[in-house]
Amino acid sequence: MFLGLPMVKVIASAPGKVTLFGEHAVVYGHPAVVAAIGRRVYVTAKAREDSAVRIVASDLKVPGVTVTYTPEEIVIETDYGVALSAISYLNKAVELTSEYLGVKKGVNLEVKSEMPVGAGLGTSAAVSVATIAAYAWTVGRQLSKNEIAKLGWEVEKAVQGIASPMDTAIATYGGFIKIKITGNNEFSKEHLRVESDLPIVIGYVEREASTKVLVKKVKKLMNKHPDLINEIMDAIGRVTEEAIKALKKGDLITLGELMNINHGLLDALEVSNRRLSELVYIARAAGALGAKLTGAGGGGCVIALAPGKQDAVEVAMKMFGSSTLKTELGSVGVTVRRVA
Repeated sequence: MFLGLPMVKVIASAPGKVTLFGEHAVVYGHPAVVAAIGRRVYVTAKAREDSAVRIVASDLKVPGVTVTYTPEEIVIETDYGVALSAISYLNKAVELTSEYLGVKKGVNLEVKSEMPVGAGLGTSAAVSVATIAAYAWTVGRQLSKNEIAKLGWEVEKAVQGIASPMDTAIATYGGFIKIKITGNNEFSKEHLRVESDLPIVIGYVEREASTKVLVKKVKKLMNKHPDLINEIMDAIGRVTEEAIKALKKGDLITLGELMNINHGLLDALEVSNRRLSELVYIARAAGALGAKLTGAGGGGCVIALAPGKQDAVEVAMKMFGSSTLKTELGSVGVTVRRVA
């Protein structure tokens, strides 16, 4: 949709997520279930009169970075000598959105996050989606959510090499989604109606490997042991389908059992690590019905289903040295508002 005159300044926001079931297997054509959480990434975009793009990442739980780039040069303003990985997603989001719209205009972007970067909570997808939506508005265009989701997936693939559409879909649409890749650059989604409350506790330990590295690691395993790894992927797919039935019935006991099975299968793919798996077992010992890693792995986050035991599980996670996060599931997707 064409909005007329370019919007001078807007703020777009998109939610983080937890993957309830199916991470990694979704890349290979199996379903996954993902839920939006009540923590968001905010991207403020202000149109420029020139063609430069200036990115300020000052609130990403790590040292701030400012990047300005034009066709002629890139200027990085930081005392640490390296740019955040988030900058890659912002940069590529502007580039691909500009190409898609056939418009190339300068913009100042400032990104802030309510979530730790690299924790497996979909921060990069939220950054990509919010940047796409914000940049389009600054040049006088409003993209549909389908367009935003597809462009967001293209950004993730461009930066990571291979990626599922899961994180960018949930950042765009929000709620609870079953998602499945159906072909090249295409995916199906089903919005799930979840009546029961899901009392989830999220625990976080430091990441030892990026999503990009872990996705490549699984791909390498697939290439080396295709029959074995395909069987694991098939099993994850079956677990996900059973979990959807349990979600719709509100059967939390079965849901917890399936979470435990899913974690074991992900561990077989070598995407867990010692601290992450220890945190899973600590949560279960404290009373969680089920616990599993969420996201790519290599550290990051564990989700624990703990009806009536949230406080006990949270205390156990904290005693282990984990950061914890309490938040609701099923939050709204990407939003944009004009501020000037």
